Amino acid sequence: MSKIIVIGANHAGTAAINTMLSLSKDNEITVYDRNSNITFLGCGMALWIGKQISTGDGLFYSSKEKLEEAGAKVFMNADVVAVDENKKEVVVRIDGIEKRDHFDKLVLASGSVPIIPNIPGIQLENVQRVKLYQDAVEVISKLENPDIKNVAVVGAGYIGVELAEAFKRHDKNVYLIDVAKSSLSTYYDDEFNSIMDQNLRDHGIHCEFGEKVIEFVGKDKLEAIKTDKKEIAVDMAIVCIGFNPNSKLMGDQLDTFRNGAYIVNKQQQTSNPDIYAVGDCAIVYDNAIDKENYIALATNAVRSGIVAAHNICGSSLETLGVQGSNAISIYGLNLVSTGLTLKACEKFGIEALTTDYTDLQKATFMEEENPEVKIRIVYEKGSRRILGAQLASKYDMSMGIHMFSLAIMKKVTIDELKLLDIFFLPHFNQPYNYITMAALQAK
Repeated sequence: MSKIIVIGANHAGTAAINTMLSLSKDNEITVYDRNSNITFLGCGMALWIGKQISTGDGLFYSSKEKLEEAGAKVFMNADVVAVDENKKEVVVRIDGIEKRDHFDKLVLASGSVPIIPNIPGIQLENVQRVKLYQDAVEVISKLENPDIKNVAVVGAGYIGVELAEAFKRHDKNVYLIDVAKSSLSTYYDDEFNSIMDQNLRDHGIHCEFGEKVIEFVGKDKLEAIKTDKKEIAVDMAIVCIGFNPNSKLMGDQLDTFRNGAYIVNKQQQTSNPDIYAVGDCAIVYDNAIDKENYIALATNAVRSGIVAAHNICGSSLETLGVQGSNAISIYGLNLVSTGLTLKACEKFGIEALTTDYTDLQKATFMEEENPEVKIRIVYEKGSRRILGAQLASKYDMSMGIHMFSLAIMKKVTIDELKLLDIFFLPHFNQPYNYITMAALQAK
């Protein structure tokens, strides 16, 4: 029997715990989490804030009670303050009292922490962050205040764009601010960003792009945001400019990536083979660039927890790597992507080409709603292997991105895609569908 300690019980930690318990009942699994709840699905937070779902209760899929019923020992509000990898001990503070606990194997699932910029006024009242359940509760409560009329969202990534829609659904005057020249600049090329930007503007959201926030203005309470171009009067601001890996606990003892994430092998082992790191605190293997990278996504976290659990329990399993598949839906406009954009290829020094195509989703004779779909496939010039794909439509074409994710992992070429067996039925697509047509037009 092994004594296994898991630090952190959100997506990656819970996946590791449940998998270990399903593989073997012989191990003693102890879990420490510094929060009062676990498995909060932050991706649904904007839906809750924007009243698209009536309660946040469904945003949890596990609990202390469920994990204990399965066989784990779970301690909430438990802050692990130190780890001695030589003695194989952790120091935990619970209710102000410190205790030591021994492990044979350790799983670090400490997640990520919001980036809080060092900007004057960042500590003013009504300058908010959103990551935890408690953050969402606080923001929802403040939105009921009729004095909160003007809301700024600083950061136009996925969370920022979703929150902008959520606040607008409360009839607030919403400003979306980002130093980049468009929304979603990390995930899409300009031809797709511009579609989302126009969608936001069409719904009354003020897109203040290409502006850097230099000060939160006010005495005790937020009154305005000052950018490098102007001052905007606001009553509340949400800061969501990204996340850093939460690796402070053992960042000076284990090998780390350039951003501080724990470096792990394909079994999720750190530089200490008895210590595993999973989820947002660790790197991933990025198949699109064929090397280590940092991509913080809940789906990546869950898979990494499963991989670590198998190896801890003695059944060898390696990660297949990731492609960074992702999606967003704002006011019915759906954008999905996987792998690299053309901009990302330039950043990584990869010579790449693109092929674009726009067409109706279904056969033209279908007498029903039949929206357009825009697709871009990114492929390497030399090898011609597929590196990425982006799609945009009012139609739910999201499942198509999974094929491209597999294509990247398996190094499928754009030329192989040209003759891929894709079915045709008028209810679903066209005989010469946009995927085939985009591939056929590749140079």
